[in-house]
Amino acid sequence: MNEAEIAIIGGGIAGVSAAYHLSKLGQRVVLLERDTIAVHASGRNSGLISATPQRGVSDLETQFTVGSLEIYRSLQLDQKADIEFRQSGALRAIRTEAEAELVGKVVDAAADDAAIRLLSIGEARSIEPELSPNLLGALLLTRNAQANPVKATRALAQAAERQGARIVTQYEVTDVTRRTDGSYLVRAGDANVATERLVIAAGPLASSIGALLGVEIPVVPVRGQMWATDALAPQLHHNLSAMESSLHWQQARPGTDLPAHLTHRAGQRVTRHLYGRQTRTGEIIFGGDREMVGYHAEVDPVGIAANHRHASKVLPLLAALPAKRHCAALMPFSRDGRCLVGPVPGQPCLWLIAGMASSGFGEAPMAGSLLAMWMHTGRRPDLLAAADPAARVHVRG
Repeated sequence: MNEAEIAIIGGGIAGVSAAYHLSKLGQRVVLLERDTIAVHASGRNSGLISATPQRGVSDLETQFTVGSLEIYRSLQLDQKADIEFRQSGALRAIRTEAEAELVGKVVDAAADDAAIRLLSIGEARSIEPELSPNLLGALLLTRNAQANPVKATRALAQAAERQGARIVTQYEVTDVTRRTDGSYLVRAGDANVATERLVIAAGPLASSIGALLGVEIPVVPVRGQMWATDALAPQLHHNLSAMESSLHWQQARPGTDLPAHLTHRAGQRVTRHLYGRQTRTGEIIFGGDREMVGYHAEVDPVGIAANHRHASKVLPLLAALPAKRHCAALMPFSRDGRCLVGPVPGQPCLWLIAGMASSGFGEAPMAGSLLAMWMHTGRRPDLLAAADPAARVHVRG
């Protein structure tokens, strides 16, 4: 029997961040991961960090990204972990007048923030020459950054271990029992862990773990997928994306049965989403699809081809560069589009960090820090009011 003050289920970026910040505060932490660190969505993403306030983005999301950027910066510069962090800035391609109008609103909402600028296509190509001359322009976001997601997630796990946390991999949780004193017994493989408090940070499996305790967590799996070229000499300098999906999601009026910000509904594509960069090793990586397909993470070649065509319209050099590598992963989307960070109602020893959607890599480090502060002090940070599970998570019986 192993004992811990706090046990965390899930070794993605949310779980390892919580482990790191809790252990820094002196808590005795054990983290259980069913595979290895960063093998799922936390390691299978583009490594983009969006740290610029934008119209339509809540203060919570903005602070998550700004705080996470500082955590990654500290890992690279202060803790000397080579996570390939670089504050590269980002460009969002504009192809239509409607997209240009939306970007104009973003820039207006940012007032005189010099970190957000609308560029003509000439200005954009002067700093990113491979952009298509057929674009109308681009939105420049100078604060945005990038890092290697596998290296960054593992570096945060290693930092947690240096603070005293125990990271246990290859242990899949099969059962969780709430004991009469409110603490929990977690069964994983051939091990039992008795813990005073339990944190569910299991990404798209959060609802399955919650079900073991009769807790309904409104998180569903959404498949994302990416592709990469062979390694090339340096060609691209910024994080790159396109405005098409942003315009669609602003105009769409989806029902309440599915999460917002999907590229497919009822098996049909409704928009194209695009984001990517060139890595330090020279690969150009892009992705974008967000589709509900249950717990199936197999790559869809049709979606990869559609994303490659979209990327080639923004960056014509990609038309002659085939996808040589591709991957897919499941992301945890909440049904109402808001993440869940805090205690389960009626169960003060059970905590969540869930529903980070497609932005987990860019937001979860700060979310884990705020969760740790709440658990340590017993006081909810004001910033987490919008993420409080109190009214959105239900306990059966």
